Amino acid sequence: MTEYPVPLARLIQELCKLPGIGEKTAGRLAFYILKADKRDNLALSESIGKLKEEIGLCPTCFGLSEVAPGTGEATQCKVCRDPRRDRHNVCVVEEPVDLTAMERSHEFKGVYHVLHGAISPLDGIGPESLRIEDLLTRIRSSDIGEVIVATNPTVAGEATALYLAKVINPLGVKVTRIARGIPMGGELEYTDAVTLGKAIEGRREI
Repeated sequence: MTEYPVPLARLIQELCKLPGIGEKTAGRLAFYILKADKRDNLALSESIGKLKEEIGLCPTCFGLSEVAPGTGEATQCKVCRDPRRDRHNVCVVEEPVDLTAMERSHEFKGVYHVLHGAISPLDGIGPESLRIEDLLTRIRSSDIGEVIVATNPTVAGEATALYLAKVINPLGVKVTRIARGIPMGGELEYTDAVTLGKAIEGRREI
């Protein structure tokens, strides 16, 4: 990036570290920031700087939540605080971003549990590295009737789902897996064989 002044090149280099941001996009963002009002840039900088300090993990579901001012402790997230949620149904997801995706569907009315990863022995990630024990403690201490496993349809996600079923079933709680299949607007002709197979397995009566 020798064609840029050092401060601008430094900003572009940092922006390139963001997922999905290449050098060209980072350059456009950097020039936008350069042209922006100073107050807007300061607000952006302050928001980034305070993010780690003001965001923590919900003590109940381990999703993202706000840190209470002056305490350093995270409060319960909005979902866990909501008295309208069905606490008998717990949806287990890998990451906080997956919780957000589920909420966007507006279909699930229960509560969540975030594992913060998936079992992957090749990457040195075992059950003890995840929030699985916290989930088991939660099941034993509350009136949970169903655990819906919504881990990703990957090798690691499937391994995690099987492990969860293995350790939760003895507790007398129903364990289900979200259905997988053809996305809305998709065409059979362009759908891979594995997805088609899972769509057949997950069929339901109409």
